[in-house]
Amino acid sequence: MGNMMQTKQMIRTAFLQLLEERTLNKITVRDITDRCGINRNTFYYHYQDIPALLEEICSDEVERIVREYPSIQSLEDCLDTALQFAMQNRRAILHIYNSDNRSTYANCLWRICEHTVRTYVDTVLDGRRVNERDKELIIRYHKCACFGWVVDCISRGMRDDILDDMHRICQLKKDAAEDLLRRKVRDQE
Repeated sequence: MGNMMQTKQMIRTAFLQLLEERTLNKITVRDITDRCGINRNTFYYHYQDIPALLEEICSDEVERIVREYPSIQSLEDCLDTALQFAMQNRRAILHIYNSDNRSTYANCLWRICEHTVRTYVDTVLDGRRVNERDKELIIRYHKCACFGWVVDCISRGMRDDILDDMHRICQLKKDAAEDLLRRKVRDQE
């Protein structure tokens, strides 16, 4: 079992390294296996194809974020969390974003935004009850804002100043989401 996990990790690492170097459509299974020093059958034992490999990496990233962020204190934390992986793997994310497999990353990002915003809203509500429909509307609004912000940052080339811009917009909107949730709780009491 350990060897299988080690081989999968080698494949994933090689793939991410290649994504840093070239666009997704220029990466072949042979490129990955040559980088790992394994044969093609070994790759296909673990993955159906390159999109399946990409999907697993994205899904694992979502699961990692869910585990590492059981609570989120601010919208800024939500955006930081959503941007963290993208900024650490900037060229790879740009290569995925500019490929036919953009939807794989978009789905991953959507799930990250869903988790972070939902966790944030639950943290702010701190067990207080609020109309479920209103809560879901608030989550959806902020999830869309978070997702849109990250996609906009990616489409602009993920410049170094995007984190500064993100922190500035959070500063300008400071407490807006919390006020909305608190007002909704007060209305229901």
